[in-house]
Amino acid sequence: MAVGPETMAVMHPVKGVEIGIAEAGIKRPGRRDIVVFSLAEGSSVAGVFTRNAFCAAPVHLCRQRLTEGSPIRYLLVNTGNANAGTGLQGMKDAVASCTALAEAAGVNADQVMPFSTGVIGEPLPLEKITKALPTAISRLSPENWENAAFGIMTTDTRPKGYSTQLELGGKTVTITGISKGAGMIRPNMATMLGYVMTDAKVEQGFLQRLTREGAECSFNRITVDGDTSTNDSLIVAATGQSGAEIKEGSADAEAFKAALHELLINLAQAIVRDGEGATKLVTIKIEGAATTEEALKVGYAIAHSPLVKTAISASDPNWGRILAAVGYAGVDNLNVDTLRIWLDSVRLVENGGRAASYTEEQGQSVMSKDEFQIRVDLARGDVTETLWTTDLTKEYVAINADYRS
Repeated sequence: MAVGPETMAVMHPVKGVEIGIAEAGIKRPGRRDIVVFSLAEGSSVAGVFTRNAFCAAPVHLCRQRLTEGSPIRYLLVNTGNANAGTGLQGMKDAVASCTALAEAAGVNADQVMPFSTGVIGEPLPLEKITKALPTAISRLSPENWENAAFGIMTTDTRPKGYSTQLELGGKTVTITGISKGAGMIRPNMATMLGYVMTDAKVEQGFLQRLTREGAECSFNRITVDGDTSTNDSLIVAATGQSGAEIKEGSADAEAFKAALHELLINLAQAIVRDGEGATKLVTIKIEGAATTEEALKVGYAIAHSPLVKTAISASDPNWGRILAAVGYAGVDNLNVDTLRIWLDSVRLVENGGRAASYTEEQGQSVMSKDEFQIRVDLARGDVTETLWTTDLTKEYVAINADYRS
């Protein structure tokens, strides 16, 4: 179950990036569950990660290697096991998996970054992973983006990818990315897993800033269930193989930033569309806030309310639930007499109560759509923030009740 038609963008190969896929049988036989990214020597790599205090062993290791400035050449991804809540042994296993790939690929172990996603609290099946690595390496190809999108899925019902090209400095620059995630989505940094590659040349510090800013306006503005994963990771790598150099402060840098952020927003929205059990994609736009903090308080209060989300699932225009969520969001000295609320263009609330022009039929018409917007004007300032969320369905409960079965 997902919102909108199942589509997969044309995935342009990125110069300097090859991808290999293997079937390690981590959760079940025959499933693509190992993905290896090979990056050209000299690539810049940036990343943002979960802020969950119980972050997984691979997250600790990735942060360490980026902080130390290791020249990253390979990314190793496994699904079916999160290697989170696994203590010291989990870190040893993460290091061992990197060492195994490094030996097979002929690089140093600190040039490999590991990523895991799946069930929390179970030991990493290291032997299965290392046994599958030669196969993944033998399949390295620049054309494997769609296979990789399938290979990083867990409870996702569809692969998620986006690709774009633009002309910069007389060179064609490609940006291609994939993401995964459907549940445990309120990424307090990024998404469950996301990998974005470009063949532009971008200095690492600038690339890190672009990545953090991009995560903030995309993956940090989505929520399915309000839960932050232990394994959230977004990696952006720049190989420099196109010959186009992106220098901070230039017109090309602005164009590149716009294209990168558009791609990240598309990948983030794809996660919401595929939210566990989701039947609707809802945009929540908060206008007229005094600060970003209060805009997000209101937006997430609406997006996380089980009463709002179940009403959305039933296409029930029970606008009192939205009103209540705004009221308990924690905005100091909120003047309820001046704020206004809309469903798309239908005004629900004004002057402290139901809008004079509102009818139940209008609300029903909007709520029956697969995609619509809840817009709130707080009338307190000029800050605007936009979030994306889903409804809450019986299917979501069923998926998570049976997750480990």
